Amino acid sequence: METGSAGNTGKTAAAEGEPVWTGLPPGLLRMRRLLLVVWLGLLAVGLGLLLDLLAGPVWAAFALLPLALMAWGWVMLGHNWRSWRYAERADDLLISKGVLWREETVVPYGRMQLVEVTSGPVERHFGLASVQLHTAAAATDATIPGLDPAEAERLRDRLTELGEARSAGL
Repeated sequence: METGSAGNTGKTAAAEGEPVWTGLPPGLLRMRRLLLVVWLGLLAVGLGLLLDLLAGPVWAAFALLPLALMAWGWVMLGHNWRSWRYAERADDLLISKGVLWREETVVPYGRMQLVEVTSGPVERHFGLASVQLHTAAAATDATIPGLDPAEAERLRDRLTELGEARSAGL
């Protein structure tokens, strides 16, 4: 999923020096939404049963609050997922995220010390992996979550290769 700026295609944007952005795969959004439904659904059922037993059926209506939170979270997860993107440029990697507070991180290839691909049990079940970049400054460490494992490995290998070629001595 690549987008240029102001309606440009990826090739036009690259020719003009604009970064070619790549969004995150939809599997990450599906995983996060499923986890939201499972956890808040269990909370709603448990809360409803507990309130019904302890306080009566009128109070059990408060179990609808986690369901309202689930609806709000469903929409927010979509906005958050659409906000994540990354771009590989000649000298650095750009990572952009955030809905209300936009954050754009620029990681120069020469400053990368370690590039990791991680995948927890839930991510593995959904066929996802994350790429984590470590630099000398802990504040500039960056992560790209929810990538296809093959893309995560390709990105790790490319970033490692570029980092070695442009390494800046400390």
